[in-house]
Amino acid sequence: RENLSDQFAGMEIKDDNKEVTDILIDLIRRETHSFSMSFAQTLVGQLSTSVGLINNPQRSASFKVLKAPDVPSVLVELGYLSNAKDEAQLLSADWRSKAAQSITNAIALFASAKAGARTGG
Repeated sequence: RENLSDQFAGMEIKDDNKEVTDILIDLIRRETHSFSMSFAQTLVGQLSTSVGLINNPQRSASFKVLKAPDVPSVLVELGYLSNAKDEAQLLSADWRSKAAQSITNAIALFASAKAGARTGG
């Protein structure tokens, strides 16, 4: 608890009441997880229409880099160099451009929806 402000992007969280602090931290984590899942769905939707995906593209894991309590995050794996088909796609400038555009579109859609939610629109 000594570095709570470091855990939450510099937001100062007073540690006067442990129960209240724990509730606030839990609420922040839940909201962040919800944003991450929402963005992941948007991202999968965008990628599936342009570059194609495996049968079960949206998965979850407990990687430390995906566990920031206050920053929504996703991990994108576009292929494996050990797989000949994946490697061919990754080497294709056209395929990479489609993938990059899909990721850009997903970010824009997510940001727009989040901004609309803040303004009530």
